[in-house]
Amino acid sequence: MKKLLVASGNAKKLVELRRIFAEVPGLEVVGPADVGGIPEVEEDGDTFEHNARKKAREIAQATGVMTLADDSGLEVDALGGAPGVYSARYSGDEGASHPGGQVGANNDKLLRALADVSAEERTARFRCVLAVADPRGPLGDDEHVSAGSVEGIIAVAPRGDGGFGYDPLFLPEGRQEAMAELTAPEKDAISHRARAASALLPFLHGYCGKDA
Repeated sequence: MKKLLVASGNAKKLVELRRIFAEVPGLEVVGPADVGGIPEVEEDGDTFEHNARKKAREIAQATGVMTLADDSGLEVDALGGAPGVYSARYSGDEGASHPGGQVGANNDKLLRALADVSAEERTARFRCVLAVADPRGPLGDDEHVSAGSVEGIIAVAPRGDGGFGYDPLFLPEGRQEAMAELTAPEKDAISHRARAASALLPFLHGYCGKDA
């Protein structure tokens, strides 16, 4: 079995990627706990791709394991594309005292920011960039980077208890349900992360010695 380390402390994200990559024979998708932990990498870039590449490269070199890093977030048109690369830390220190933690604080801040924005102007998209780095050298080949996005609108209140992050507030284009109300197969069919992950499948089949 060949290992692919998903460099994320988000257990739900790891489950989602394991589910998508299950079709690759000979691939074992592992998380930080399986390799004794991973170093913290400062996300100091102004694009999702910069942050994903940096995390993949540094963690692959630190662990000696082929590493996949994800940087993703929500872009709201009425907010000029915010929270964007700051999606996970949008509410700053508010999460420390919020009953819903950082995620709850982020969602509440977003709803406050859009309080006076009409339904037709609440357009947004989830965007994801995945980067895979080989520990034997720097990341320098675009075939190891993929991106995916999904358009939608922001709801006026949270809906559903599935998913994670901003999923309870995001209504994908063409759906009546929030992302958090979708089943796993429904989400995998349309999500930004699933689209980015699917684009990596040919590379991963090759990595494991199989044709796509």
